[in-house]
Amino acid sequence: MQVFSCPGRAGAAIIRPHIQCTSGSHLKNTGTQNPNAPKIIPRAAHNVSRDEISKSALKVLYRLHKSGYQAFLVGGCVRDAMLELHPKDFDVATNATPEEVRALFGNCRLIGRRFRLAHVRFGREVIEVATFRAAANHKDDDHAHDEEGRIVRDNVYGSIEEDVQRRDFTCNALYYNIADFSIWDYVGGVRDVERKRLVLIGDPDMRMREDPVRMLRAVRFAAKLGFTIDAAAEKAMAKDVPLLANVPAARLFDEFLKLFQSGYAEQTFDLLREYKLFAELFPATDKELDEDPSFLQFVKAALQNTDRRVRADKSVTPMFLIGVFLWKPTKMLAAIRRAEEKMSESQSLGLASYELCAAQQRRIAIPRRFTVPMREMLALQPRFTQTRGKRAIKLLEHRRFRAAYDFMVLLADVGQFDSEKAAFWTNVQNQSAEERAKSFEISAQPKGKRRRRRRRPKRSQSP
Repeated sequence: MQVFSCPGRAGAAIIRPHIQCTSGSHLKNTGTQNPNAPKIIPRAAHNVSRDEISKSALKVLYRLHKSGYQAFLVGGCVRDAMLELHPKDFDVATNATPEEVRALFGNCRLIGRRFRLAHVRFGREVIEVATFRAAANHKDDDHAHDEEGRIVRDNVYGSIEEDVQRRDFTCNALYYNIADFSIWDYVGGVRDVERKRLVLIGDPDMRMREDPVRMLRAVRFAAKLGFTIDAAAEKAMAKDVPLLANVPAARLFDEFLKLFQSGYAEQTFDLLREYKLFAELFPATDKELDEDPSFLQFVKAALQNTDRRVRADKSVTPMFLIGVFLWKPTKMLAAIRRAEEKMSESQSLGLASYELCAAQQRRIAIPRRFTVPMREMLALQPRFTQTRGKRAIKLLEHRRFRAAYDFMVLLADVGQFDSEKAAFWTNVQNQSAEERAKSFEISAQPKGKRRRRRRRPKRSQSP
């Protein structure tokens, strides 16, 4: 492999010692010249087509290449293209630094503290461009771990050979070279895609300790792709599950969205439970799942419903599924609160859900814009038992009615709410005002005319 220095641009105040450029035209896959040389799969020998790559990603790749930089598609988009899953997100890897990328694209902004990244925006589409990363070699590198071994900052730039070793799974370490449309495979990723296996690059235990979220990623990829997790990775996961407690709660919320809103929520849930990871995310829920089969049935029905909506391109909100997970713990705590103090069932559910949300925040930082409507949704459930009178009909006007109604219907579908009352609430939504009044057994009297306020006579003013 012929290696030459990559020219830098003026004014880039960054760490540069590890950056190299490698010319693909000079690379020979003999294994004798360079033991780290990749296996290069030419265009004719793989099925990744530029027709599957967004025009925006191609613009970024071509401009980087024409400017003298290496430019590769890397990660899940290459993997999914090989599996004919029609990738939607495209990540670019390059030897250009973030500042050099920004100099090439006026529509670019730099983000990140842990990893310095360039985001090139084309309307609503964002192409993420990452500089090749390397392992820290000396004390001056911009790199840090915590006492458990978790990476907390990692802005050390390097060559493509070093970048490969920093990626998590072999199937995510495939590089599509825009220079000649070949795929560069350093770690047997093509073979593992064909075998449908998730294999960690490097020592599994060390990689999990570097970033415990890799355990969640393993489950997510296995659920989405139908892959089997490698035995060595499984062994490391069994040992390192408690390390999830070291991950910031805000980051775990982002992972929650990826786990349960990608169309594979049910399979993901089953694997999280199998590998004892779900208990680290929702401890109160996991306890009730073990003790109440009917609650497990309800949760599974909600997950199936979420998957159907995602695959039908319908909207989903994390508020609903979080409410499902906390439903049984909320009911149990609400019963205790009612025994301690006199309050309605709705009030006790609202109080209990507030307390559980506060405890849950220590595991997953759920934004308030989701916890508030979730608590209201749960607190409304007892009101569906009443189908007569003015208070009952006012429920239709509540701002959380639709979410609460969907939640109630799901309970009815698994036999945990009266099916006749569920049908009642379904029917009244399509009725006229007169028909609704009859259904709720209230009089449909027209509103009286507004009473005009009588003006007071003006006081006479003394001269």
